[in-house]
This record gives sequence, structure tokens and C-alpha cells, in this order.
Amino acid sequence: MVEREFVIGDKVILKKKHACGGSEWAVARVGADIAIKCETCGRRMVITRDELIKLIKKHS
Repeated sequence: MVEREFVIGDKVILKKKHACGGSEWAVARVGADIAIKCETCGRRMVITRDELIKLIKKHS
């Protein structure tokens, strides 16, 4: 598996849209788990690094 580096403020686009209709998220916290924040509605979600890597469509 390729190890990806995440930095606070990175933008990621996930394969599935959020319930609000947004698909762009910003990395809010990096550690053992990664917190991402929906750019459309502001909802935060904490997810493991491995799960996030599987869900990413585009990382910028």
C-alpha cells in the first residue's frame, strides 16, 4: 500500500458525496486518525488513515 502524507489544510475529494451534496473535504487534524471537514456544510468526521485512502478520488 502506498503511504500518503496528509497536511492540515489539504483538500480531498471523496468518491461518495456527503449527505449535504458536497464531495470536497479539508484535512482538519492529522494523527493516528485523520479529521476531515466538509467544505459545503462544515460537518467534521474522524476516520482512520487507511479508510480515508480507500475513499479518496483526488488529493490536492
